[in-house]
Amino acid sequence: MEVPSSWDALRKQARKLEAQLDEQMNSYRRVVSTKVTTKNDTSENDLESGIDRLLKQLQQVNSQMQAWVSSGGSEMVSHTLTRHQEILQDLTQEFYRLRSSLRAKQEHASLLEDFREFDRTRLDLEEGVGSAEQALLKENASISRSTGQMDSVISHAQATLGALVLQRSTFGGINSKLSNVISRLPTVNTILSAIKRKKSMDTIILSLVASVCTFVIFIYWLTK
Repeated sequence: MEVPSSWDALRKQARKLEAQLDEQMNSYRRVVSTKVTTKNDTSENDLESGIDRLLKQLQQVNSQMQAWVSSGGSEMVSHTLTRHQEILQDLTQEFYRLRSSLRAKQEHASLLEDFREFDRTRLDLEEGVGSAEQALLKENASISRSTGQMDSVISHAQATLGALVLQRSTFGGINSKLSNVISRLPTVNTILSAIKRKKSMDTIILSLVASVCTFVIFIYWLTK
């Protein structure tokens, strides 16, 4: 990505990336709302990779804008930077939430498929269809698939937790940068404080959801 040399160029680059992200996030929302299969296809993987790449580019532009403000920008420039940082934060949070929701729907669909396979095997045993050895092999294969699926669920839960940790680190960096803006804009201190409280609450809620999911999965795995 080309490095802009002026504040206007930075703003133009930020708005361009935000527009691209908005378009791709709309597509990703449709994917999450209609997804019923158990695995991502190539187009979905490409869409996720594209959104992640654009978020990183927008973060880089915001950092350049922060450096510009720190070198002596006006209050209006500082306010503009704050708005772009809020947009980046909102897009990042929504992307993590949608991706976690998509993974959960895939795991749910896969578990339902395994349960259906288990029921078919049980019916075969009850009705005497096929040899007992073949039925036992089918049941064992179904159980093995369920065990592998639970491992995958735990892996996704760990990945979600890692994303939350990364998100917390990113927002911590933004908070430190905003402290300079607050000193220049005392009139918006109250608004920024409210934003910080909202971010803290969102982080706590996401952490609790990830912890509960991991705990339930672990209990389910123990009781199998």
